[in-house]
Amino acid sequence: MTSCDKCRGRAIVHIRYSGAHLCKSHFCDFVEKRVRHELRKQIELKGGERIAIAVSGGKDSTVAQHLVHKILGPRKSMGLCAITVDEGISGYRESSIPVVARNSRRLGMDHIVVSFAELHGITMDEIAGAERGLATCSFCGVLRRGAMNRAAREWKATHLATGLNLDDTCQSILMSFARGEVERLARLGPHRKVQKGLVPRIQPLRLIPESETALYAIANELEYHDLECPYAPEALRNQYRTVIAQLEDKSPGTRHSILKSYDALLPALEKTFAPSRLRVCTCGEPSTSDKCKACELVENLKRK
Repeated sequence: MTSCDKCRGRAIVHIRYSGAHLCKSHFCDFVEKRVRHELRKQIELKGGERIAIAVSGGKDSTVAQHLVHKILGPRKSMGLCAITVDEGISGYRESSIPVVARNSRRLGMDHIVVSFAELHGITMDEIAGAERGLATCSFCGVLRRGAMNRAAREWKATHLATGLNLDDTCQSILMSFARGEVERLARLGPHRKVQKGLVPRIQPLRLIPESETALYAIANELEYHDLECPYAPEALRNQYRTVIAQLEDKSPGTRHSILKSYDALLPALEKTFAPSRLRVCTCGEPSTSDKCKACELVENLKRK
């Protein structure tokens, strides 16, 4: 039996990128310390903050909801709520919404559900079955971001927290470089500049690898939804997930190095690519043109 490096307890995990063996208690402290650091770094707490948390019910967003509540919930002036986007995916989303509802009730947190059907009159299943020029996940990503922003803004949120973990962040960085979308790198978040109509996103789990969010959820007996989206295998992101996993396996610490390099480049990226001047779409969402991307995609799809 391997012992924890910090006590005589039984280790439940070996952190390869640091070499540490940690018991349940010290592993949870290890995760919470980094999340606490990121929250302090990403939010200037002045009192009266209202943080909406995008919660799908999966392990990452469930852990994000749990930790934001644990770290910031005790503040009397803090407002917290959970937002779930119902994309309209049969056999998938309807089983996750009750999980988020139960967790939100347990935490004493409001739970808001917003759907593609309500906002755009179309479901993700209908989009997937239609003729389209973009991948299913590309449509979903655009519509989800718009739905989350709208719900958070209407709740008067000052910040929108997502469950993006270290693996997700590194995949996004590598994808942007590989596709030549350098300007996108300046907008990945967490967002430090506030633009009218856009609720700045924060990422409490950006230093936490996906495997550690899963272990944290299990160690704390958190209820989460573990079904995979039926459209996930189509995602281009899967290729980058595989590449980064292979790099991390051969050279532990690669993910943290990618993120550290990105953070070092970010000030220059933000200086080079200033935020675009935003207009207001007829749907009420901010946009760089007269029509937001979500409305443009849906209208083109319906036209076809």
